Amino acid sequence: MDASLWVAKTGLDAQQTRMNVISNNLANVSTTGFKRDRAVFEDLLYQNVKQPGGQTTNNTLSPTGLMLGTGVKINATEKLHLQGNLINTQSPLDLAIMGGGMFQIQMPDGTTSYSRDGNFKISNTGQVVTASGFPLIPAITIPENAASVTFGQDGTVSAEIVAGGGSQNIGQVQIARFVNPSGLKPIGNNLFEASQASGVAQILTPGLNGAGALKQGSLEASNVNVVEEMVNMIETQRAYEMNSKSISAVDGMLKFLNQNI
Repeated sequence: MDASLWVAKTGLDAQQTRMNVISNNLANVSTTGFKRDRAVFEDLLYQNVKQPGGQTTNNTLSPTGLMLGTGVKINATEKLHLQGNLINTQSPLDLAIMGGGMFQIQMPDGTTSYSRDGNFKISNTGQVVTASGFPLIPAITIPENAASVTFGQDGTVSAEIVAGGGSQNIGQVQIARFVNPSGLKPIGNNLFEASQASGVAQILTPGLNGAGALKQGSLEASNVNVVEEMVNMIETQRAYEMNSKSISAVDGMLKFLNQNI
């Protein structure tokens, strides 16, 4: 019966972890470019009491075996990189990617991170940066005398110069794609890092070779479905309660043995 207590305990731990994942999804329901997580379960090792296919007589084999499970665990949390809804903001520096790909962001240590959050700002030097002040890669600097800035669907950036200066091309936005985006490592601040699981970033022009096109004046909302997460929360709660009842049942059986034997 000690094994039963341990199995139920692993179920409680796994469901608690799943609840943490669901809570994080709901907490980020309004986070721009957020991708929801999904908990992936895996059963633990089995105690091999009787091997399937074992010899029962000289001429017969056991068609089944006796394998006792030892519980469950959370094997991984998988990011689901599905497209979120587009929100029209009409801000000229807000960009959304319609399709696959991520913006390249330069970190203070010189490394490159990746993000779906296109809520960009202008630094005191005119450079396009994230809300945290990290520059966009390739670097784009908006002239001081620019009356307006236009981002094309293919990433072409042009500025309308005041006083009859006309339109001027000031840069090109490029986006990165990965063979396995679920292998990217989330590091906070709406940023991801590449890993060996994600593969090497493929730098592409927006709208070409499978890369998503840009949409100016829009932001990509979180892809969290509140109704789905609430259903998952209820399911997790019920599973937690059942594992708790398993522990109570085993405790009652042990109590009976202690009092009557």
